Amino acid sequence: MRHIVWTAFIAGSVLISSLPAVAQTPTQRGEYLVTIMDCNGCHTPGTFLGKPDMQRPLAGSEVGFQIPGLGIFYPPNLTPDPETGLGKWSEADIIKAVRTGVRPDGRQLVPIMPYHSYGKLTDADAKALVSYLKSMKPVRNQVPGPTGPNEKPKAAYLTVVMPQ
Repeated sequence: MRHIVWTAFIAGSVLISSLPAVAQTPTQRGEYLVTIMDCNGCHTPGTFLGKPDMQRPLAGSEVGFQIPGLGIFYPPNLTPDPETGLGKWSEADIIKAVRTGVRPDGRQLVPIMPYHSYGKLTDADAKALVSYLKSMKPVRNQVPGPTGPNEKPKAAYLTVVMPQ
């Protein structure tokens, strides 16, 4: 395995780290992809409140996004918990949702989930992503369901306000 050694100067100190140039297993590759795709940026509790709960990574957000005309959507739990996460989803189900934005129940994900970009994942990378998600510790965390555009919000949410 090749390693990249890099040096960074932090407050007058030298930090030397050794990182693998290429992940050796699909699960390691999947972890790398989750990192660069910033899945934690939406799917980790507390992130939108400024305090990501890294004891429950990817366990879903208690804060949603309002999409004008569509409603409010809460990033779901991506851990393999069978009741509140992806535990009952197959590899094909997860890959289809990531690439096309369509859940196993047929519901279309909102475009704030960048499935249009993730549709370009190679087959190997899509499978590696699933391998990592399935390898995670299951976390039971039920997030609020979607709220229609004329329904009362179930929890906190972010919204876009257009300038007047």
